[in-house]
Amino acid sequence: MTPPQLVDRPALARNRRRARPDALFLHDEAVTEVQERLAAVNRQFTKPAIVTPFAEIWAGVLPDAKIVPDDEMLNLVPGAHDLVIHAMALHWANDPVGQLVQCRRALSPDGLFIGLTLGGQTLVALRAALAEAEVAQTGGLSPRVLPMGEIRDLGALLQRAGLNLPVADSFTRRVSYRDALHLMADLRAMGEANAMTERSRRFTRRRILQDAAQRYETGADGRIEAQFEVICLTGWSPHESQQKPLRPGSAVQRLEDALNAARTGATKNDS
Repeated sequence: MTPPQLVDRPALARNRRRARPDALFLHDEAVTEVQERLAAVNRQFTKPAIVTPFAEIWAGVLPDAKIVPDDEMLNLVPGAHDLVIHAMALHWANDPVGQLVQCRRALSPDGLFIGLTLGGQTLVALRAALAEAEVAQTGGLSPRVLPMGEIRDLGALLQRAGLNLPVADSFTRRVSYRDALHLMADLRAMGEANAMTERSRRFTRRRILQDAAQRYETGADGRIEAQFEVICLTGWSPHESQQKPLRPGSAVQRLEDALNAARTGATKNDS
């Protein structure tokens, strides 16, 4: 079954072509995050691949890495890589599971996948301000900010894609802006402007933007704070040497016994 086309890929490509290098600080942080995670892995990767919409940021980060765009069909050869990095693009995928499956297929046995993507706690204040302003000004609501996955849901996608030893964690970057209009301009400079298929094709009325700016809570200094949640996904392509999870029913101690022991201990301590 074809997944719903939430993202207008030609519009997304246009937005990214207009991005400014000096506004891509989240991608720069993704590079640093990946480097730190690889430094903690006791493994040398000799055949890496990087999926990214901004190849220039990743050029030279990993020697001899194959860098490919985040197209619906990734230009990756099955089994050709011992490391695949999906860098800050999964939130724009119409089929996130399909992207992860393609990355897993591109890995050799016991190869490592690292994915970084914007998560569901990103721009929550801006979403609320825009929604409230549009309802107040027009009586309706149109898609303006891309829905993004929560950490638990994205972690589950790793297992659905067939990756072993899945881990999902996150970090938050908070950025101060003069006002909400400045924030929205910065999003356009990042290439993260609205590219949803169901978006309104009309220019947003200025009074909606001004209303949203007034609704956005300001700090003591009169500025606003924007929150960007980056979710980090890691998993390994299957290999017989990897640690296996326990079979159902193979635990040394039953949960019921453990609970009974805990209750007994609590009773003794209270007496």
